[in-house]
Amino acid sequence: MTSIGTGYDLSNSVFSPDGRNFQVEYAAKAVENGGTAIGLRCKDGVVLAVEKHIMSKLLVATSNKRISTVDRHVGIAFAGLIPDGRAFVNRARDQAAQWRRHYQSPIPLSSIADDMGGYAQAYTLYSSVRPFGITAIIGGVDEDGKPGLYMIEPSGLYWGYFGAATGKGRQAAKAEIEKLDLANITIREGIKHAARIIYVAHEDSKDKEFQVEMTWVGKEETGGRHVEVPKDLLEEAERLAKKALEGDDEEEEEEKEKMEE
Repeated sequence: MTSIGTGYDLSNSVFSPDGRNFQVEYAAKAVENGGTAIGLRCKDGVVLAVEKHIMSKLLVATSNKRISTVDRHVGIAFAGLIPDGRAFVNRARDQAAQWRRHYQSPIPLSSIADDMGGYAQAYTLYSSVRPFGITAIIGGVDEDGKPGLYMIEPSGLYWGYFGAATGKGRQAAKAEIEKLDLANITIREGIKHAARIIYVAHEDSKDKEFQVEMTWVGKEETGGRHVEVPKDLLEEAERLAKKALEGDDEEEEEEKEKMEE
């Protein structure tokens, strides 16, 4: 039974005959049109990174952020519609603040992931609202220093991950992440890997200028606080990423020449 073109995509609260919610699927398409966002759960913390497209040369470099701090120990990176991302982050901040007021302690990562997954899912139930046009990656460390990483999709579905990727270049980024031994990588090493992965994911959009936005959080490196990666570390990671890509291009050219011979 087909449901294409039969009007089942006009309401968020109606399933098609074959069990699909088209509004959620459309929200996922909105995510795919955004820049790539990744999260790496290393042995001593978490690294979040985003490919931020530069839509105008007049934009201030530090504006239009795609990674936000929710609580001192938690950050959220997202891909998709920026206004939706901001509303999602504001809700997460409210949840974290409410937890601190009630329990006098920072919110566990599993709890905020559960709360925000439920919040996103609620926006798939009623015809008066639409799903969030973002996929969010939540990363941080709990009080015991244990790192955690979760990804929440427009449907409200969330899982815990060692490495997560979303956005336009998610397939290329995911392929690179799967090659890493994240259980034995420090977040300092993770910064270099994250920069390289973002550059690899950007290869399909070479005509667009972009910036790498990156944050990290670890018990030892940052004192358990979610902060931006220092400028010198980020610049060094980007330099190595560009060098690695140039090396790959040279190898491809050599292979082509050998095949032509």
